[in-house]
Amino acid sequence: MNNKHLLIYVLFLFAFLSACSDSSDEDVLAPAISGLEDKYTVLEGDALDLKPVITNGNPENYRWLLDGQEVANTLNYTFKERVAGSYKLVLNVTNAGGSVQKEIEITVVKRDSPPVITNLDEKYVVDAGTELNLSPSIVSDSEVTYSWLLESRAVADTKDYVFKTLESGKYKLILNVTNKKGTTEKEIIIIVNGESIKVETPVYTILSLEAPAYLTNVENVKWEVLDAPSDLYRLSSANSKTAMFVAAKMGEYNLHVTDGEIKSVIKITVKKTEKQLSSYISKVFDYLPAPGQFVNKLPEYTEGDTHADMVRKANEWLVGEDAWMITLGGWGGYVTVGFDHTIINVPGKRDFRINGNAFGANYGRPGAPFGGSCEPGIIMVAYDKNKNGKPDEDEWYEIKGSSNFSADNEPWFSYAKENKNDTKVYRDYEMTYYKPAKEDPEIIGEPDNPNAYMTIEKYIRWKDNKNNSGYKVKNVYHQQTYYPAWIKENQMTFKGIRLPENGINEGKYVPGINEASTYFVLYAFRYGYVDNYPNLDDNSGIDIDWAIDKNGNKADLPGIDFVKIYNGINQENGWLGECSTEVERGEDLHMSGKSINTIDE
Repeated sequence: MNNKHLLIYVLFLFAFLSACSDSSDEDVLAPAISGLEDKYTVLEGDALDLKPVITNGNPENYRWLLDGQEVANTLNYTFKERVAGSYKLVLNVTNAGGSVQKEIEITVVKRDSPPVITNLDEKYVVDAGTELNLSPSIVSDSEVTYSWLLESRAVADTKDYVFKTLESGKYKLILNVTNKKGTTEKEIIIIVNGESIKVETPVYTILSLEAPAYLTNVENVKWEVLDAPSDLYRLSSANSKTAMFVAAKMGEYNLHVTDGEIKSVIKITVKKTEKQLSSYISKVFDYLPAPGQFVNKLPEYTEGDTHADMVRKANEWLVGEDAWMITLGGWGGYVTVGFDHTIINVPGKRDFRINGNAFGANYGRPGAPFGGSCEPGIIMVAYDKNKNGKPDEDEWYEIKGSSNFSADNEPWFSYAKENKNDTKVYRDYEMTYYKPAKEDPEIIGEPDNPNAYMTIEKYIRWKDNKNNSGYKVKNVYHQQTYYPAWIKENQMTFKGIRLPENGINEGKYVPGINEASTYFVLYAFRYGYVDNYPNLDDNSGIDIDWAIDKNGNKADLPGIDFVKIYNGINQENGWLGECSTEVERGEDLHMSGKSINTIDE
């Protein structure tokens, strides 16, 4: 043998020995026991042959223990007792991989006793139309007869019984077995789940789901989504007999409805909508600003325009991605808009945004919270319950912003108290504006003085239902009439929530300007309003889950189709003029692909 062949032989021998070594070192699995039941019932004196099946390796040891005493060391074992009672039998099997045991409960029944029924559960759950084969085991020392009763009606007299029904519900089945010593009864409850229900719905469309007929008289009904192809969906009224479902993504959504026992599966196929949808405002339904410095300019009033004309102009300005800004004027002025689809109330996310023109101030007291030009508009929302495309008979819900009930938790609240602002929240506020008697401004100061300016300080009179009154000031920057020119009546009344005054003259903090300077900072509320934070700020996003009903309860809306915004503050801010909410583009954040987490209220 030459050196080359010798080397090959040595390498082969090394590999073979290594393989043998690896094989011998492999872990041996512990044995597994099968072929034995957990419970047996026999007559006293009868033999019970137990023949287990052992897998995983070669067992080295068998031990049968009866009530703790070892009775056999073989694979198979025959149990036989002449004394009635309960016995505990344990099989222990051991090999190189470990040890395992199986516990068995054996009941020995006296002879000359009524029958003993086993191999039947107390409760079964099946789907409608599915067969349930019931085959009990009977222990008796004499001949027996059988009687099956379904809801008290005899249905069979055989040992075995096949249950099947298409009707969902809860059924009581009784088996009576009789011998010469008496009758034994076994009661079984069978829960029959409903057949699968299949429905279809387009994306961004609310689907009403009615509970099956068998749940008509049930109080505790619960709906649940089992699996979904996307998180962009909402199931509302999930604890009622009529739930509402809406989804943004196509696919199959599997739900079930149950009373805690009986279930029905609902397979919802969400398909593509037939029309092209837009993320943005699709229609303006109404527009009525309160008197303000931008009224009749944003949008532009033309002589002879009617209310319908101004609604049309607001529509031209607000619809679509390239929207222009309109004003709502002073407190109470409003606009009502709609979308061409339902904006989905996705749990844990902000759902839509209505742009304004809020911005942050360059100046303010050190350490102050965000503020600048923040002119919050209160938001009302509705969904198209009657599906007629109009916000007519649909219920409106209030988006509960951070100060809709109290402003105590606003970070600037102490500043406002110190400044003697009106920090109350009025939820039943009414305010009436009166048409101005004159439009020509007055010169304030000496005519030749360069600091003189033109204004009307007592311009548009107003009064509210809280025994307050005052005037809207006409400033030097805007000289058109501030009263909506298309309104022929001499007064206008608005109703709603009035928020606390958030504007504070912080002029003394402006570098290089004396303490008497006027520099109003309008501080932002924490969340829940339009024109309150800059448009790109997450806090301009609105969560539909903030909606409450007229009693202050969470609304649990599936989504919304309509939005109404009205100015929430009545305050004059020096040369800035009145607090006036401005509205621009509105968008569905989910359809636009923007994910903004919500905050706890």
